Amino acid sequence: LRPISAEQLQAAQTSRYDSLFQLDWQPLDFFGTSNASGGPWAVVGSDVGLGEAVVRAGGACARYEDVPALISALDEGEAAPGTVVLSCPTSVPGGVVAGVRESLSAVLSAVHRWLGEERLVGSRLVVATCGAVAPGAGEDVADLAQAPVWGLLRSVQTENPGRFLLLDHDPDHGSEISAAAADAVVRVITAGADEPQLAVRGETVLVPRLSRVAKPAAPDASARLVSDGTVLVTGASGVLAGLVARHLVIEHGVQHLLLASRRGPDAPGTAELVVELEAAGASVTVAACDVADRDAVRELLAGVPAEVPLRGVVHTAGVVDDGVVEGLSDERVQRVLGPKVDAAWHLHELTRDMGLEAFVLYSSAAATLGAGGQGSYAAANAFLDALAQHRHAHGLPALSLGWGLWAQASGITQNLSETDLARMARGGTIGLTTEEGLALFDVAQGVGRGVVLPVRVDVGAFHGRGGVSVPALLRNVVRGAVRRVAVGRDGAGVWRDRLAGVVPRERERLLLELVRSHVATVLGHADPAGIDADRALKDLGFDSLTAIELRNQLGAATELRLPTTLIFDYPTPSAIARHLDGRL
Repeated sequence: LRPISAEQLQAAQTSRYDSLFQLDWQPLDFFGTSNASGGPWAVVGSDVGLGEAVVRAGGACARYEDVPALISALDEGEAAPGTVVLSCPTSVPGGVVAGVRESLSAVLSAVHRWLGEERLVGSRLVVATCGAVAPGAGEDVADLAQAPVWGLLRSVQTENPGRFLLLDHDPDHGSEISAAAADAVVRVITAGADEPQLAVRGETVLVPRLSRVAKPAAPDASARLVSDGTVLVTGASGVLAGLVARHLVIEHGVQHLLLASRRGPDAPGTAELVVELEAAGASVTVAACDVADRDAVRELLAGVPAEVPLRGVVHTAGVVDDGVVEGLSDERVQRVLGPKVDAAWHLHELTRDMGLEAFVLYSSAAATLGAGGQGSYAAANAFLDALAQHRHAHGLPALSLGWGLWAQASGITQNLSETDLARMARGGTIGLTTEEGLALFDVAQGVGRGVVLPVRVDVGAFHGRGGVSVPALLRNVVRGAVRRVAVGRDGAGVWRDRLAGVVPRERERLLLELVRSHVATVLGHADPAGIDADRALKDLGFDSLTAIELRNQLGAATELRLPTTLIFDYPTPSAIARHLDGRL
């Protein structure tokens, strides 16, 4: 390797935006040894070609109609397969919106059955989609209805590390992966590559990586969102919508705004916002409109005056209904989909021939990075990202902004606790200031990509803390940090060495020290000694999401697969320590 000078390093750093990221797919360079015969496989539902590839590699692959059929086979004494492949349902009659609900419902049901079966705790579920992502530059998302499955499962992967793998195969090859590509995928999976997400195009296996967006050679600081006409802002009663509305008027010179929200002029703060915008020189119309209702959207658009036609859309509407995947239902998911999936699709179809100059979607980084407890929100926003790529591929204006955390509280983030914020900080996420967010809104318009992620990433969160693992997506951003090691203060190998040959009483003390240390980390306490070993974790402030984080940290530290019900079955630190002692 040639050394680089400080000047070269500085030039490389300043040629890219520090807090604006893009998702790229790169060929997987992997030279591990495949061992398909080392563990049984199973295919539930249709085989996309992986089952046949396992057999070609010398392995065994059983076939089942669905996950319940697999569980019935376990009841009859069959051994649990190490890897199970499930194909996502393809598009159904009824259109894109109905297809999204069908795909998510089927996958969510399978995930519930999978996580609820203790005999599969050591197995991994490979969920195969076809054309749900667009790895190539300018590539279309062939099946928009499957795209939200990636958002859902990226969050499920965050909650359940190592138990799920996402695979998207080439829609140009039909419903099955080519034999050569299937063989390559099986080699990667059986060799233990630490890659939770894969895509196949042609015969190449690709993996996703985030990278910072390059600055244009000659940025146009005077560029406006639209040249004239009206800009529609949805979700207009929200904090971020108010910020962007002011920004459009003051910085972009937008003279005609149409502000739409469910309550319209009756929404709190709307009257004051209108006064402020009109004082800045804008003409403002406020409308009560449920943008998830197609007829209501059609009526809203029909009311735009012909002399100031619609030229831009900024879609910020959204709701959250957070919860770990085990607690999600179809009804809870659909509530979140409405203002995201339904509304964006209606706006896309109804404005397609209006000559728009801008079509901006407010998405979330959770759709790409995954976020524990936000499976439904990540799914809904993954659709926005896919829709933007779809429009971009067809020459229509489109930009999906996968926002990270804003420092200013909004309707989406106002319920985050200090524990939630501390967890996000440990994961490398820092809140954007209002000034940073609006500046990123501006620069994102000129980068020429359909999807970008304005996110502040704290690289230092992955260094110097005894083994905080770097997610695969961030490996091109965070260099020099550990990759696949335990989360927490000490790695698994360290703890096993400390426990080896220790007398039982000392062993119990060390394990209790381990548990209290991670309890303190999850709760944001500086001193583990302040954690009462015999007090119920729920009384200490644990909820379903912090319970999952504790389970994952302890599982990584001990290299044990721990149950999702860990703190309910073993409600105190001392009870968990005794459980770990028995398992080890």
